[in-house]
This record gives sequence, structure tokens and C-alpha cells, in this order.
Amino acid sequence: MCRTYINPFVYFVDNKRWKCNLCFRVNELPDEFQFDPMTKTYGDPSRRPEIKSATIEFIAPSEYMVRPPQPAIYVFVLDVSRLACESGYLDVVCRTLLAELDNVPGDARTSVAFITFDSAVHFYSLTEGQGQPHQLIVVDIDDMFLPTPDNLLVSLNECRDLIRDLLTQLPNKYRESYDTHSALGAALQAAYKLLAPTGGRVTIFQACLPNVGPGALTAREDPAQRAGDNPPHLNPSTDFYKKLALDCSGQQIAVDLFLVNSQYLDLATLSGVSRFSGGCMHHVPLFRSDKPFLVDTLERMFQRYLTRKIGFESVIRLRCTRGLSIHTFHGNFFVRSTDLLSLPNANPDAGFGMQITIDENLSDVQNVCFQAALLYTSSKGERRIRVHTLCLPVASNLADILHGADQQCIVGLLAKMAVDRSVQSSLSDAREAFVNVVADILSAYKLTQSGNTTGCMLAPASLRLLPLYILALLKHMAFRVGQSTRLDDRVFAMCQMKSLPLSFLIQAIYPDLYPLLNIEQQPEVEVGEHVVPQPPRLQLSAERIDSHGIFLLDDGSSLLVYVGHNLDPVVCQAVFDVPHFSAIPQELYSLPELENSTSEAIRSFVTYLQNEKPYPIPLQVIRDDSHQRMRFLEKLIEDKNESGTSYYEFLQRVKTLIK
Repeated sequence: MCRTYINPFVYFVDNKRWKCNLCFRVNELPDEFQFDPMTKTYGDPSRRPEIKSATIEFIAPSEYMVRPPQPAIYVFVLDVSRLACESGYLDVVCRTLLAELDNVPGDARTSVAFITFDSAVHFYSLTEGQGQPHQLIVVDIDDMFLPTPDNLLVSLNECRDLIRDLLTQLPNKYRESYDTHSALGAALQAAYKLLAPTGGRVTIFQACLPNVGPGALTAREDPAQRAGDNPPHLNPSTDFYKKLALDCSGQQIAVDLFLVNSQYLDLATLSGVSRFSGGCMHHVPLFRSDKPFLVDTLERMFQRYLTRKIGFESVIRLRCTRGLSIHTFHGNFFVRSTDLLSLPNANPDAGFGMQITIDENLSDVQNVCFQAALLYTSSKGERRIRVHTLCLPVASNLADILHGADQQCIVGLLAKMAVDRSVQSSLSDAREAFVNVVADILSAYKLTQSGNTTGCMLAPASLRLLPLYILALLKHMAFRVGQSTRLDDRVFAMCQMKSLPLSFLIQAIYPDLYPLLNIEQQPEVEVGEHVVPQPPRLQLSAERIDSHGIFLLDDGSSLLVYVGHNLDPVVCQAVFDVPHFSAIPQELYSLPELENSTSEAIRSFVTYLQNEKPYPIPLQVIRDDSHQRMRFLEKLIEDKNESGTSYYEFLQRVKTLIK
């Protein structure tokens, strides 16, 4: 009756009736539920797959479709203004797209279109008979229209050769561009008109501030305020992009942003187009095609984006046990009704958070349940429903709650709430709230220990790392003060806080640090068909860094190999194939493949870390006398630095706040 999907936590009254775990109503069991499709036998209803598994996927019947399932349709919108062309990003994008054209998800109906823009918007007509791509230019960007109704959106299968020709020609076509204007708003309107009848995905590459036509912006960052306690302009300057996103969401269009800017482009305003349309954002700041590390980053990022699984025209409905309600959602989507999130595209790299309100006394229930149901169209045009059900026990005393707490989940949700607080109120408010949360939780724990005179632990084992994670958040690019932080970089970090899956978010907040010296002597574990050494994880403090060692820092988006200046020449030869420390190149972005146990152990460990990620992240070797060393040192969160106190000092501060 409450539209919950049957799940392992329902209660069977008998073979004919079952009680719902969300609304507690007793329902009749349909006759076909006696049949188990796996064993093809009749009898016990608890043997059914949906009773045995808390995650299950159904093929949706036709009543779940307003129209036939949509095909996979992709529109690529490329900035070809002067700054964009100088960065050289177009070569990388066209080359990667050419290589992955056959791996893009979809079926025989898959279609693509290309739009480029500077002060005008350029379309490309791709018709089989015309021999080569034909460019059409719309100069009147204030009144955007499609120059031809056909041949802009074409079948990937039928026009593959023309598409390849276009991707080969584009970088050369705009190599000498002198147009400094960027009409992003108009190009977006064009993409919307193109996709409105069907829905689909818009992929934007943007290199500079949109400065002409609808949605034009003006630079509002003041470099003098980058390190201040309350950086201004975290809010959008216009609602043009948010409104466009809501129009897109209504037509099942998601907009994804790739930002390759060397100057300010007002991400606080632009991000709205992705946030409210269920899109995603990627950022490669200061991109230049002569920087191998950045080229590698963009290439791998875009490759993953093109080939990862995709769901179209999706909605997520969230239900919870009677007495609870969900009052805030975090992530990229549009909230269509109290419990329904509109996601024109669903992708495997997105995370979501929810805040729950307890509306009624739960003293008469043993546990509560939450259910998320995602209805989506697969890239093969199949309508599916994926259901996840979570069941949690209810505790009546505070000590049980604190001992059972999930500190990483708490930190993930606090980070999302802090982004909202920073935007709606101020950054200093959000920072103060972080410290107060730690003090409140530890004060509550102290209350539960009031009769215990022997134990004087500051926190229970389940929450022991909470103060450390909070300090790491205070020093994270999203929330730090006292250190010059470009506004776009800060806003992107905040967007990541809202949309990264939890495991990647925790790694971005508190990276993993490993010693690589003598790694071949570390204990090994089997991972698939390979045996991988497992060095210990180190605390993020300079105390752990030794000038005789090699260290690897993994923050989820890059791997930094830090080399001490007193490294043994034998190890230099074994790992880097050079006779001594000063012969290691200042710019090194890979480890040479050498046939010795040390090199093989390090490379197998790096490969293992790479395989844990959605795509292999780029690696950079940094000597401890290099100008790049601050990239590594600023991640040593437990030490005092320009963005905050040491971990010891932070704990002293928290202690004085505990009631």
C-alpha cells in the first residue's frame, strides 16, 4: 500500500500474509509469490531473490514508461575562444574521443552532435551524401535557433566516418583563433533545443569566463581576498544557469562540465547548470597541453567519462520507516517532490547524502529501514528499477549510539552541510560549526562516562578519528582560510564535497601516505591473480617523512611519489634508473619498468592503488628540493601550516570546549 518494494526485512505473518517494514501494514501475498524463479519450485515465499538480497534489480513493466525508453544521445559543446585554443585542450579531447568512439555506451540508436562556440555558435551538419562535415554559424546569439532541423544530431553508426573527419579537423580549424569572446549561454540554449524532444547528455568544455550573449558574466574575484576569513562570491551572480538546468531536467537532459581554465571563470555561477540537471563536474585548472601531468589527467578523466555506464531519464525515490522523514538531500539533482529526486542521467561516480528527522517516538520498534529505488533506462534502451534496502537497529541510550557511530559517514554529511552553511551564511560560520560539532559529541560522550573514574578517553573507539577528520576539513581547500586559494578551486572543492562517493571523499579529506623504502619486504596479500605488497599507512605528519626514504601519497585524484635527498644511490638506481638523487628528473610522471624486486614491488603496489579507482589517476615524482614539493607538504595535515594549527593544538582547543 505504501509502494515500498518487498525486501529481506519484511515479516511473514504466514504463507498468505506479510507485514511491511516501513508502514507496518499487513498485506495479502500474491499467489505468484509462492513461486521461486531461481529454483522453479513452489512453496516458501522467503526463498525469493528479493527476500534474500538487500540490493536487487527488476526489469520495469510498461506502466513505468511515459514514452518508449530513450536512446543514448550525446551532444559535445566545445569552447574555441582564443584562451581555449591556446591551452591546447581541443587536441586532447578530439584525440581521446576518436580513440573511444566505439566504446561509448549505447545501441544501434545512439546519436551524437557537435557544437563549438566563441563569439558565435557553430553547428556541424553531418550527412552521409555530402562527403565532409559542413559548418553552419549562428551569429545572432541573443535569439538562438537551430540553423537546420536535420543532420545536426546524427546516428553514430551511420555517420562514423564523417564524425571521425570532423574530430580530426577541429583542432587544426581553430589553432589560430583570435576571438576572445565566449558565448557559453547561447551554446547551451542551442544544445537544449537540440535535445529537448528526446533528452540526453550535454558535455561542455569551458576554458574562460562566458562574456557575451545570454548568461554573460563579469569577473568578480578579488585576488587580495583569496586568503581572507570570509571569501566573497561563493553564490551565483545570476540564476540564468540554474534556470536553464531546471528546463534541462524537465526534458531529461543532464549537463556535464569540464573546466580547463587558466583564469577565473566564475564556477560559483556556472556549476548550477550541472548541479540541478543531475550532471557532473571535472576540473583541470591551469591546463596546458605542454604539461604532461595535466594532459594525462584530462585524457584519463575524459576516457573514463566517455566509457563508464550511464542511465538515462532516471528518478530516485527514498522511503523510510513510519516516524522518520528525510528533510535534506545532498548531491546533483532536482528535488521533484518531498521524496523524489530527478536525475536525467545516473552515473556510477556520483554520491548522495540525506539528513533524517525523527518525527515520532521510536521506543516501540526494534529497528528502522530505508529504501532507495532508482528507476532508469539503461544505455541499451531497457527500463530498469534498482532497489537498495538498509535496516538499522534502534538504540535507547546515548552510549550505544556513540559506540555504534560511523565516523566517516558523520564527516561526509558534515562536509555537505558545511558547504550549504558557507554559501547561505559564511565560511567562518561553517568552520565554527565544525569545531562545535566535535565539542558537542565529545561532551556527550563525557556525560556517558560520568560514573567511570578510571577511563579518561576523549572519545569512544568508533569516533576516535573524528577530531582528526574535522581538522583535515578545516585545512581542506573547500574550507581553509589564511592561505591564498583561487575562488574557482575553492568552489570546485565544495562541489566535490557535495557529490563524491563517501570512500573517495574521505580520501580527499585525509589522504593515504605509505613508505616505499624496503616495500619488497612488506607482507603481501592476494588481489585477484596478483600478489601485492601492503606497506603500512602513515600519519600525515613531517615526523613520518625521512630524507633517506621514498613516500607515496594518494589523495584519490593523484599519486605523489616524494623522494628524500639522502636516498641511497643503490635504491635510486633500482627504482628510477639513475645513479644518484640529483639525477632524478625534476619533472617525472612515471616509474621506469626495471627488472628488480624493488621496482616490481613498487609498481605492483601503484597498479593496485590505480585499480581501486574509477580510472587510473596520474602519478608525479617530486624531489624534496623541487619547487613542486609544497604540493606534497601541504597535505601533511597533522602539522602546523599557514592554513591552520597542528593536530595537538587542535585537540587542546577542543578539550577546553568540552562541557
